[in-house]
Amino acid sequence: MQSYDMVVVGSGPAGQKAAVQAAKLSKRVAIIEKAPQLGGTSLNTGTLPSKTLKDTIEYIHGLGRRGLHKLGAELTKQLTLPDLMTRKDQVIETEVAVITNQLQRNGIDIIHGTAGFVDPHTVRVMTPDGHVDHVHASIIVLATGSRPRRPSDVPFDDLIVCDSDSFLRTTKNPASIIVIGGGVIGAEYASMLAAFGIRVTLIDRRTQLLRFLDQEIAQALDSQIQQNGVVMRFGQEHLDIFVNEAGYPAVRLQDGETVTADMMLYTMGRIGNTEALNLPAISLTTDQQGQLAVNAQYQTAIPHIYATGDVIGFPALAATAMEQGRLAACHAFHVPEAPGTKVIPYGIYSIPEVSMVGKTEAELAAAEVPHATGRAFFREMARGHISGDLHGLLKVIFHRETHALLGVHIIGPSATELIHIGQSVLTYGGTVEYFVHNVFNYPTMAECYRTAALDGLNRLHHHPPSR
Repeated sequence: MQSYDMVVVGSGPAGQKAAVQAAKLSKRVAIIEKAPQLGGTSLNTGTLPSKTLKDTIEYIHGLGRRGLHKLGAELTKQLTLPDLMTRKDQVIETEVAVITNQLQRNGIDIIHGTAGFVDPHTVRVMTPDGHVDHVHASIIVLATGSRPRRPSDVPFDDLIVCDSDSFLRTTKNPASIIVIGGGVIGAEYASMLAAFGIRVTLIDRRTQLLRFLDQEIAQALDSQIQQNGVVMRFGQEHLDIFVNEAGYPAVRLQDGETVTADMMLYTMGRIGNTEALNLPAISLTTDQQGQLAVNAQYQTAIPHIYATGDVIGFPALAATAMEQGRLAACHAFHVPEAPGTKVIPYGIYSIPEVSMVGKTEAELAAAEVPHATGRAFFREMARGHISGDLHGLLKVIFHRETHALLGVHIIGPSATELIHIGQSVLTYGGTVEYFVHNVFNYPTMAECYRTAALDGLNRLHHHPPSR
């Protein structure tokens, strides 16, 4: 039996960062990974491949915005969906090599196999060839990630009826697709596939898209993806999903209408990967989604066993998973760290992109916080005209009296990059005047911050807070 200071189960973003942080503290560390290659869902079937697909599609889509409609149309005609997957495979291969090198460089042992608890400090590992090993650790970090929910009444065949994992392996080149689920994954795929010229019908039981977004941004996203050709069928509580006699996936809606397409992508919910861990052996339980409960330091009910990333649920972002893994390792080995990051940016890699940090207007209104807003439209920016990005919006929200920045909300290309300027000001308690008193490169989309700040302050000057 091998012994370690820390054993990490899972090599996704959370597991990688936990292992590397512990190794940097001169601890003996091992990662156990059941998949053939490292990286977890994020690298192999989730974040990275879907964002690579989106980036490729957006490049082609962007040719039309830059006045090169004929070239964009020709490329779209010549390329198939499987063609786009080739770029995704190249990126995955490169990133797997980078991660493997990083772990090996830090002296982290990589154990391939499926882990299950024997007792709170001992893990049984079943290797791919059927061999059984046992590993002992002072600290154990569970970073096993999640997988798409696959209800039994959905006829998955992973060819024409797919979840978000199997869709990335499809060999089909559909002219039309039904996307079930209007959450983040569904909105991302629906928007990018429509931008590629595929006819998309987006179906969801909810009545609006991404309710956690600032309403103005959500409405702008709704409008823009419909302009790109997505047909939305929301408020559909009960769906009958089947493959019709002609062999096409179909959905019977509440009003009796049946929608058919060449393919279907089901994106409603994810389940934590915990069933193989043999948690009853250590008296740990999960919720109905297979997720583990943790405290502010990412400890489970057993203090030396931590859990991070998708397996603990919201926000289930690769970026937050990385920080959770690092913080868990720091806490485990008594390295002082501020508890959990309070200002977290959210990115939605739709076409157009959406990103936000801080509070929405609805949240501030509910809390009775006096606030003001300022807006900058991409069409007002020289850079917007250069790149053809005319439909974006950057919105700042700040306190009416102190002018402290409270939130930033962006829709448009590079929104997930632009958001970090606002994040920095928000994190360090800055005011909206920061954007006015600093110089931004010209021409850039970052100038939106200055324009939005001036807009908000001018509005406030004409409508000052009551005393």
